Amino acid sequence: MGARETLFSIHLISVNNVDMLPSSRSLLVLWLLVFSYNMIHGHDDEDNDFLENSSKLQTPDPDFLAPDCPRDCTCTQEGVVDCGGIDLKEFPIDLPESTNHLSLQNNQIEEIFPEELARLYRLETLNLQNNRLTSKGLPEEAFEQLENLNYLYLANNKLTLAPKFLPNTLISADFAANYLTKIYGLTFGQKPNLRSVYLHNNKLSDAGLPDNMFNGSDNVEILIMSSNFLKYVPKNLPPALYKLHLKNNKLEKIPKGAFNELTGLRELYLQNNYLTNEGMDNETFWKLSSLEYLDLSSNNLSQIPSGLPRNIVLLHLEKNAIKMIGRDVLIQIRNLEYLLLHNNKLKARGIHPLAFQGLKKLHTVHLYNNMLERIPSGLPRRVKTLMILHNQISEINRNDFATTYLLEELNLSYNKITSSRIHREAFRKLRLLKALDLSGNNLHTMPFGFPKNLQILKLKENDISTIPRRALAGMTKLQELYLSNNKLKVNSIYRGAWKELSSLQLLDMGGNQLVSIPSDLPASLEYLYLQNNKITMVSENAFESTPNIKGIFLRYNKIAVGAVKESTFQSLKHLQVLDIEGNFEFSDTSKNRNNSEEEEEEDEEEEDSS
Repeated sequence: MGARETLFSIHLISVNNVDMLPSSRSLLVLWLLVFSYNMIHGHDDEDNDFLENSSKLQTPDPDFLAPDCPRDCTCTQEGVVDCGGIDLKEFPIDLPESTNHLSLQNNQIEEIFPEELARLYRLETLNLQNNRLTSKGLPEEAFEQLENLNYLYLANNKLTLAPKFLPNTLISADFAANYLTKIYGLTFGQKPNLRSVYLHNNKLSDAGLPDNMFNGSDNVEILIMSSNFLKYVPKNLPPALYKLHLKNNKLEKIPKGAFNELTGLRELYLQNNYLTNEGMDNETFWKLSSLEYLDLSSNNLSQIPSGLPRNIVLLHLEKNAIKMIGRDVLIQIRNLEYLLLHNNKLKARGIHPLAFQGLKKLHTVHLYNNMLERIPSGLPRRVKTLMILHNQISEINRNDFATTYLLEELNLSYNKITSSRIHREAFRKLRLLKALDLSGNNLHTMPFGFPKNLQILKLKENDISTIPRRALAGMTKLQELYLSNNKLKVNSIYRGAWKELSSLQLLDMGGNQLVSIPSDLPASLEYLYLQNNKITMVSENAFESTPNIKGIFLRYNKIAVGAVKESTFQSLKHLQVLDIEGNFEFSDTSKNRNNSEEEEEEDEEEEDSS
């Protein structure tokens, strides 16, 4: 991966209550999002450089093995030696002098003598991660003679002090997951080729860092110092940085001018610290003209910091104590696409009506787990995904979504919305809306006025007892409908309701009060969930209208054994899952049937003997 290749990553967390159902679109989207991210970034950002560089230690081809090779190791004529994971307790002394890539990872090595390394003067890559090395067992001058060393991996050992001297040829150094408390001036200083340093998961404090930690190493591009004990942003950071991780520290303050020289920085991770608005000023981030990703989540911010640079694409501000969004705090971030403000203390009146004005690229806004008592006014005009679940919203007015024409996904679940306080024309402008979630509210009847283009509608965990006539009219594109855990009965659903839904593939009516299979189900239906109802029988023609059905779930009803015939399902050529277990009458009826069969057999035996 090139040093200047875009490493900007989108860390979005799905906030839907993803239904564990085979055809759930939200499950597919979540899987695709995770799969796409892994395809682009591989593993955690903090391990990317290690994975890229350690790929140099390829598995040797047995056809090209060198003859003079330590026992249990594999060596190639090109100088690649792999002694990883062979339970070594000591550094091997019979390594070929021609070794240039050496892997000793996943062993139990506790000590290395300088003279053992000194003769490996061609060494370019040394992987010692996941051993038992201590600072006492690794002398200060251990690596001093390795004048060709480019990549050094010492992660997952027991080092308490960083080596005082490392070769100035170094390109990447990984000291993650040790017990480091101190870095020296020449550990990483005076190394013009150094590009990446990994120091996360150690015990570093401010006192353990020299002021000029990277003096003469101006080309460092990746610095990972997460999960330490730093209270301040380190001084004199390398000007070439484009990725800086300082999450999971104890940062209270960002010193004035700490980021002024980092004009090429693109990713800045500051989450899980103790930062307050008083610990930064209006110019803290202003000079970061290339910044695209900023994570300030899980801090102690009471408002959005001022002076954020215009090129930010993804802004994490969740899990703070933000109570308001002023008129001018966001408008300069012209490239903003993702704004994550969930888990704060926002009320609708604390959001200025013009707070999002001019943000033409902002398409995803998370406002869930706040204190919103109504839909905020002045929502971003081009928003496509809006998450407002888990608030205190009790009504949806006619013009709440009048300007959000491009909205595709709207989640209003787990608020306090009642059926009577949803205006019939509240969704009239949302002609592109594909997914709407109103689960976990106080709905007593299915509301009218749903957008005709909806593909997913979730109304589970309400008190819905009726679906009034024409409530589903015109919804020919609906593919998934979730109505589980309500109070629906067969006669409380208007006749012909399901025929309206000619594209329906999934219908979830589990946890209601149905006593029979709904009739006139659409031919497009593939999955039908009716568990936890009061169904007593399944008629032979119950599924005549659904020839494409793949899954039928009837668990935990009151179906007697004789009330289900095999012929009911014989014509369903696509049926893959039939779950009919856990019905009340099965065990008793089955037991009675077995008893009666045993009695008949005994009678026959008595007759034969007589």
